[in-house]
Amino acid sequence: MDDLRGNVGFMGRLSPSATLSITAKAKAMKAAGEDVLSLSAGEPDFDTPEHIKEAAIEALRAGETKYTPAAGTPALRQAIAEKFAKENGIEVEPSRVVVAPGAKFSVFSAVAALCGEGDEVILPAPYWVSYPEMVKATGARSVVVHTDAKDNYELSPEALAESVTERTKLLILNTPSNPTGAVYRRSTLERIAEIAVERNFMILADEIYEKLVYDDDYPHVSVASLSPEVAERCVTVNGFSKAYAMTGWRLGYLAAPQWVVARISALQSHTTSNPTSFAQAGALVALNGPVEPVEEMRQAFAKRRDLIYGLLSDIPGVECIRPSGAFYIFCDISSFGLSSQEFCAKLLEETKLAAVPGSPFGAEGNIRLSYACSEETIEKAVGRFAEFAASLS
Repeated sequence: MDDLRGNVGFMGRLSPSATLSITAKAKAMKAAGEDVLSLSAGEPDFDTPEHIKEAAIEALRAGETKYTPAAGTPALRQAIAEKFAKENGIEVEPSRVVVAPGAKFSVFSAVAALCGEGDEVILPAPYWVSYPEMVKATGARSVVVHTDAKDNYELSPEALAESVTERTKLLILNTPSNPTGAVYRRSTLERIAEIAVERNFMILADEIYEKLVYDDDYPHVSVASLSPEVAERCVTVNGFSKAYAMTGWRLGYLAAPQWVVARISALQSHTTSNPTSFAQAGALVALNGPVEPVEEMRQAFAKRRDLIYGLLSDIPGVECIRPSGAFYIFCDISSFGLSSQEFCAKLLEETKLAAVPGSPFGAEGNIRLSYACSEETIEKAVGRFAEFAASLS
């Protein structure tokens, strides 16, 4: 039989997630008995609140184990629509909401619904590692526009305008940002929105970290809330993983114009069938239940942010901005003369500290550290980091 491996479909062009692979390696080393500290994970170290877990358990006991509509249960879509209106200033009917098995799938389905062969998608860098792979899967092309730490890693409206062509179909905005922790200012979003309306392209707003913001002068703003004209050009993605510590539940959602929703719902009907039934019952209670667990987690992350920023800022040769959201800090390590891949490989090998290189984020010379861990772990980890940096100097 001839070798069939040459028959490459779109999946043959994709690369594995760098963040997930490094996290998996660190866990494997720890399971083997090594004293590994990991600042690579992109998930809260908190447990899902009990009232959410109980709701899912009760749904199981009540027999809620069957198919649901492909776009989610009517009750959950209604609750999400109400959440968008109350918290984000986005007015949408429940029919314009799609629930998915994870916000990652919501992002992918939106890209797939809007882009195809020959189209262009603008990606501000640093970007989340999965965005360019998703774009690649559709046959579209990523147009990377670099941002700068001194500008809060915000996309310059002037640079955006220069990057738009007749092939531009989509801009992906992630605020609060993975990997930088930057939160876009309203004034920047307003100028970006104006360009989207004038040049007639869509915006995919990934807002999965919206509840994890820490500074009064950098509040979260949904770009779709800025005007009805912008809202008609926006797909707003969110989910339950980060805000409610529900990463393993795999539940995300989006709001979009009706014509986009129709495409995404069709895609889900042929791929995932529906989000998990009893998980949706837990999500409904997450939205309608007490907010104290979310606030307690946010305050804990805020303290950790201040701790890790202060410790890292004292290390010679390391430059970083104070993140205003999410649970990551992005560090410039270019002064040490190693690529980000080399730096992280040596860091793990010599100190048993796992971090993520900046190259998969489109930002060579940087590394990403997660502070989704205890303050004790942060102190020990940065201590190892400081010793390693001193050895390189």
